[in-house]
Amino acid sequence: METVYSEFVAEGERCVRTAKETQSALDGTRFKPKEKISYEDFLAWCDEDTLAEWVDGEIIMVSPASNRHQDLSDFLVSLLRIYTETNGLSVVRSAPLQMKLGTDLPGREPDLLFLSTANLHRLQDTYLDGPADLVVEIISKESISRDREDKFVEYEAGGVQEYWLIDPLRSQAEFYRLRTDNRYHVVLPDAEGIYYSEVVPGFWLRVSWLWQMPLPSSVRILAEIAGVPTELIEAFERALMHC
Repeated sequence: METVYSEFVAEGERCVRTAKETQSALDGTRFKPKEKISYEDFLAWCDEDTLAEWVDGEIIMVSPASNRHQDLSDFLVSLLRIYTETNGLSVVRSAPLQMKLGTDLPGREPDLLFLSTANLHRLQDTYLDGPADLVVEIISKESISRDREDKFVEYEAGGVQEYWLIDPLRSQAEFYRLRTDNRYHVVLPDAEGIYYSEVVPGFWLRVSWLWQMPLPSSVRILAEIAGVPTELIEAFERALMHC
């Protein structure tokens, strides 16, 4: 009798699991493993729409970005992507894309990264196997300690050459470069508030652009970076408006 009862209970539990898994599939969500898993298993579990990071075998879910966060991310991605593609400087990627820095380091999902041609071999189908040359993180209320402390140390140890911390909550931007002592050193914008990237040759950013509401036109900013005369910029914008 006990055997029959045990089998009945086991079958009931299997039915419940199946029902939950079916509903999960219909809802487009999946159960997060309770036990620690390998990074390879994490990649298999995580799909391209999942906002998550892998830390010491545990899955850390990431909150959806705010409108301001997305605006800043899209603005920087558009500038860097067009600039790097035009100049043959390899690739720019935005979240979600995993970056695994090393065996003993977490798998993170930067807001934006740039990978030079020399390091393009690190880019795998679903993740970056090694450090990007440049990583940009846009701070939100829930990510302050993660971006300023955890990721700062990890990116430094993992060999990310340039780290930008963009903080729209405080209208503050910080720029760090990895030096020969394998430590990040802060690099300040010049007297005109312009920061010149070291790993993206020729690219510069006027920090005040980031705090404008609304954000400035990417077309105008790229033209300014390239030194295009104002009258040509205006003519090009007029032409776009009448396409």
